Amino acid sequence: MTEQERLELIIKTLDSKRGEDIQAIKIADLTILADYFVIVNGTSNTHARTLADEVEFQLSQRGIEPQRRESDTGNTWIILDYGDIIVHVFYKDTRSFYKLEGLWADGERLDIGSLLTEEGKQ
Repeated sequence: MTEQERLELIIKTLDSKRGEDIQAIKIADLTILADYFVIVNGTSNTHARTLADEVEFQLSQRGIEPQRRESDTGNTWIILDYGDIIVHVFYKDTRSFYKLEGLWADGERLDIGSLLTEEGKQ
């Protein structure tokens, strides 16, 4: 599975579980951490955990395991590290507090509209 296919699968999976405000940022030219950040938030801590679990499950079904999974004790910020793609799943308030998109504003925001359902585009 190519990097682009994995990125698309992650975005579609988050959208299918009603992840809010999904963003994909290309950061390859800015850091050696990863090529892409995918940022999403859930409506509750439970929803955030469900989003992360589903991404992990869908990729695992294709033989892809995260190099690392980190979360705080309240599941308000969960990180799935797939090497070239890092998925940040937030609880809404935590995302607003850390403003990760602002920290990586020099990255290239990808147009992912074609990967989202109509509901996900809102």
